[in-house]
Amino acid sequence: MATSEDAESNKSTNPALEPDEDTPAQPGLEFAQFAAGCFWGVELAFQRLEGVVKTEVGYSQGHFHNPNYKLVCTGSTNHAEVVRVQFDPTVCPYTNLLALFWSRHDPTTLNRQRGDVGTQYRSGIYYYNENQEKLAQESLEEKQKEYKDKKIVTEILPAKTFYRAEEYHQQYLEKGGGKGNKQSAGKGCNDPIRCYG
Repeated sequence: MATSEDAESNKSTNPALEPDEDTPAQPGLEFAQFAAGCFWGVELAFQRLEGVVKTEVGYSQGHFHNPNYKLVCTGSTNHAEVVRVQFDPTVCPYTNLLALFWSRHDPTTLNRQRGDVGTQYRSGIYYYNENQEKLAQESLEEKQKEYKDKKIVTEILPAKTFYRAEEYHQQYLEKGGGKGNKQSAGKGCNDPIRCYG
């Protein structure tokens, strides 16, 4: 039987469990990571937000080093489908990202969003610093007031290693999705997001 010492030992040698040590492309930018179901629609929503400089979809919070989409979909790696956002906090405060996150999904459904079921579709906020953690906790407490009879199941954890998803997943809906219908990623665009293109 595994002990907590085994877990600590595994943690220190498993790159998937390490903090996300990447750095944003420019000084003054910050990272944020969110899981809110299928990453395609969530990414497009963040792309449209003023002050978001770059988005990438990928996998995080699992225990398998260098996973791929097929493996993540088996549920065996415990990764979540995440969007990693680079943003300028002087233009887009972290609270704006949180507001968009809560608006994009149902945070009371465990490991599912609509027809998408599995641990990779869980709800999560993965923070990079103490301020993000504090604001995330405060936003969850405030959001919980809106769900009187349902408990929010969103996890709030430190951001772990980000594994960039395969290229065809990146900006999937902007590029046309599965049906070739391109959707605008323009800042401030309010067009409805068609999650599967």
